[in-house]
Amino acid sequence: MEKENNSYLSPTENPSTISVSASIQPDQQGYDVEFDPPLESKYECPICLMGLRSAVQTPCGHRFCNLCIKKSIRDTGQKCPVDNEVLLEEQLFPDNFAKREILSLTVRCSNAECSDKMELRQLEKHLSQCKFATVQCPQCLESVRKSHLEEHKSQQCLQRLLTCPDCAGSFVYASKQIHEQICPFANTVCEYCEMELIRDQLALHCDTDCLKAPVACTFSTFGCREKMPRNELALHMQEFTQMHMRYMAEFLRSQTLNSCPVPSVTTHSSSDERGASARAPDSCQCRQELLNLRETVLELEGRLVRQDQQIRELCIHNETQKNQVTELRRKLGTLEEATRELEAQQYQGVYVWRLENFSIHLRSQEAGQPIVLHSPPFYTGRPGYKLCLRLHLQTPSAPRCSNYISLFVHTMQGEFDSQLSWPLQGTIRLAVLDQVEGQHHVEVMETKPDLQAFQRPTVQRNPKGFGYVTFLHLQALRQRGFVKDDVLLVRCEVTPRFDASLRREGVQPRGSEPSL
Repeated sequence: MEKENNSYLSPTENPSTISVSASIQPDQQGYDVEFDPPLESKYECPICLMGLRSAVQTPCGHRFCNLCIKKSIRDTGQKCPVDNEVLLEEQLFPDNFAKREILSLTVRCSNAECSDKMELRQLEKHLSQCKFATVQCPQCLESVRKSHLEEHKSQQCLQRLLTCPDCAGSFVYASKQIHEQICPFANTVCEYCEMELIRDQLALHCDTDCLKAPVACTFSTFGCREKMPRNELALHMQEFTQMHMRYMAEFLRSQTLNSCPVPSVTTHSSSDERGASARAPDSCQCRQELLNLRETVLELEGRLVRQDQQIRELCIHNETQKNQVTELRRKLGTLEEATRELEAQQYQGVYVWRLENFSIHLRSQEAGQPIVLHSPPFYTGRPGYKLCLRLHLQTPSAPRCSNYISLFVHTMQGEFDSQLSWPLQGTIRLAVLDQVEGQHHVEVMETKPDLQAFQRPTVQRNPKGFGYVTFLHLQALRQRGFVKDDVLLVRCEVTPRFDASLRREGVQPRGSEPSL
């Protein structure tokens, strides 16, 4: 029987030379695939109405799938399904010619979106490599492309395992939100003080440490119903001491009355005499309890007075510390200002201004926002004039100077102003430094004593400056190495003249261009 089954396979269908897919197995009915062009009727099994699989032929000349005709003979009787001629299984013989022809027919790939066509014998090989083939994800049972299975399992599958970065526990992605809500080591924020801490510490923090968490008054046992943030409890205790004492006295009075009921008055003297001996011990006991309670109240009153005194002392100490901190901050600000002033005096008239994160300013300029930057102050010497630089990035819509860098010099009130001759006279060299090739953009100008920009300033920084409205075009800035590591360097060198006999008129800067 094994030899007979093997004889139904042509050499091209031998399992040793070609692996056959589930849709092409020899123990199934016909080939349920899409033939292109459509399957001819001579290659169609009359029983399953599909392409002949392991075709066999009957003595009466009809073709069937091997499995289909044998099953028909066993189930419906030993006859041909087409013409009802007597037919035995022993009379069937393999039609190898039909097998070869069918395997050579062209079929389409059964995977959606795939438009490839190949011979039937090549279908299994194609299906094993087809990028549109789908398989079932073993985790979520969803159908996905075979080529995307690993990516799906690691990045998209709802049942993929994740590791919590906080507690190192594992959970499936579908329950990620639930885990984040219950993870004991996840970061959370206190709803009262907004402090960030892990969830396991939140309850203890609110119960003991949080200064803004609501707490009940210490005298809540005695009847105070107030609640306040923890950091306001001490102030509440201080402000409502008398009220707390009244609550405590009423509480103690009620306890005394409950423990020592007043006996009812009777008119029968005989009964009073009989009950006197019985009530005497109770009265003594109540009197002793009243004395003990009175001592307790007095002790608590003294404790409250001492606590009030301590609170007042702490408030005074706290206020003193606040004043000391304020004074220290003022002194620190003065020292920082003095340090900056001393640093400015060391430049000797040559100052390099370092503008970092310059790309941020360029993006703002491109968006139409005017950019105005002032440099830290510097001195021309010791003694010397105090100056600073002002740089503009002109917007694309600025008239006459759009997309230009404007650069100016301002005089400032300095430590040596009373020792200097005014107005400022001398030469000023402004430059934007090329940090790659060293081809700096330099402009030289003479001061103009008649301008207010060089008079002794009456405010901290002279509102009038002197320089160039169109110092350097931004296009040139981008084409050369003026900006390196997002830093622009601007250099200013001031050489003052102290000879009062020099003529007071200056030289026009760079031709006929006006200065500001």
